Amino acid sequence: MKILVANVNTTAKMTDVIAASAQAVAAPGTEIVGITPDFGAESVEGNYESYLAAVAVQEAILTYDGDYDAVIQAGYGEHGREGLQELLSVPVVDITEAAASTAQYLGHRYSVVTTLDRTVPLIEDRLLLAGLSQRCASVRASGLSVLELEEDHDRTVETIVAESVKAVEQDRAEVICLGCGGMAGLEAAVREATGVPVVDGVAAAVTVAESLVRLGLGTSKVRTYAPPRPKHVTRPVASRG
Repeated sequence: MKILVANVNTTAKMTDVIAASAQAVAAPGTEIVGITPDFGAESVEGNYESYLAAVAVQEAILTYDGDYDAVIQAGYGEHGREGLQELLSVPVVDITEAAASTAQYLGHRYSVVTTLDRTVPLIEDRLLLAGLSQRCASVRASGLSVLELEEDHDRTVETIVAESVKAVEQDRAEVICLGCGGMAGLEAAVREATGVPVVDGVAAAVTVAESLVRLGLGTSKVRTYAPPRPKHVTRPVASRG
């Protein structure tokens, strides 16, 4: 089985980290391929960058040379999953939805701990659109930017742990979702501090994608995610297609 894991930003180092995290939880025989878009922002932290990333990721997947069995969109609260589902018949899994749906198996209410406060509405909207918001206790911002997550590991752990503890003690969350693909590897520290299950979106998305492939299931091509109608499309200059 081969799964493409698409980073939503252009930082190749982050793609490598996300892909390594995905491969670590993948079943034997599952190959993870990290995808970095050719254009877009070095980190995605707002609506403009998110919409740009949606197009960039779709172009990167369309121009990938090779077969694959599923695609994971590794951006928390980002746009574009629906477009990928129109373009592809294989399963497309978004890490935001994978984390939240997994959390609901583990506790009554969950909280998401993410990066900057400006990304909170994007995550809330994605959860609402996916029908996963009813059992969301809160979406908390750590105040760290995406790129800052890798600058000082100790500070990152301390900040994410502090917000997670508040989510459990103040918001009554029973499960924590790590709200950024770049937070992979922080599960143990958060779990130890809070005493609750901690879900990493990338890891959850890999197991969901693997399950769908093994079940022989793909994206429905009836109505909502039917293929785009044939027409001329003018592609971005940076595209390889």
